Amino acid sequence: MHPDAELLLADFFQQLTVEVRASEHTVKSYRRDMEQLSRYCTEKAIVQWADLKHTDIRSYIAGRHRQGLSSKSLQRELSAIRSFYAYLLKKGQATINPAQHIQAPKQARKLPKTLDVDQLTGLLEAGTSSLLEIRDLAMFELFYSSGLRLSELSALDLTDLDLPDSSLVVRMGKGGKSRILPIGRKAVAAIENWLRQRSVKIPSAGPALFVSMRGARLGQRNIELRLEQWCSKKGIDEHIHPHMLRHSFASHLLESSQDLRAVQELLGHSNISTTQIYTHLDFQHLAEIYDKAHPRAKKKPL
Repeated sequence: MHPDAELLLADFFQQLTVEVRASEHTVKSYRRDMEQLSRYCTEKAIVQWADLKHTDIRSYIAGRHRQGLSSKSLQRELSAIRSFYAYLLKKGQATINPAQHIQAPKQARKLPKTLDVDQLTGLLEAGTSSLLEIRDLAMFELFYSSGLRLSELSALDLTDLDLPDSSLVVRMGKGGKSRILPIGRKAVAAIENWLRQRSVKIPSAGPALFVSMRGARLGQRNIELRLEQWCSKKGIDEHIHPHMLRHSFASHLLESSQDLRAVQELLGHSNISTTQIYTHLDFQHLAEIYDKAHPRAKKKPL
């Protein structure tokens, strides 16, 4: 593309980082998405952003769909393009937003995988034999207790917890929103145990709640690896990732309370339709019970 077009894109990311204060994850994703669109423009000999039309974006998205991109990824790409063109319109560098009103192809929503109560009990009551396992147990208990996202757990600081009140504050959830969450009794006990050990064995640790032996904040990938190692060491065959603990939290809470709005607030979902997927999980559970228990529903043995 023309150097002026590349400069506009660089200015957009500068504004996104400094003025909008978008998360690092959002900036990286948008940058990757816009680089894809830039390559498309180069292939089509489009040199200025103002030259793109609705038909170009429709053709681009259709091509990305044929490449196997999911509906969710395409929606994010469209969001990046719309944001960029909103910036260009504001700067007088475009006359239309070519991504406006273009929708990504719909895709069947996959039900999130969850663990049942017995599986979680086995995971969380496997016992600890080292300082790192004491820390890991506190992490996993908190995941399931409060339904945190992986990024939210990694970002927690000591000052975000109020253990006497059995609560914590998520300061920067998805979309930059904060929320206050309860902490269950088992999680409080696990965290207190971790903090006692940490104060003695890692006295120079930083402000993060969960730190390495060097006192540095534990990153998201490290937390994922620790869960994998925990499952492997404890003889748990199923592949379990951190988000499964959040899904299980939501499913179990909804199954017991039937309060969709409360679960929405706890999860930090801006749209209740995102939370409603857990009602399908709950129905599946009820349907299984019905098939097993109802005298006119039981399948005849072959």
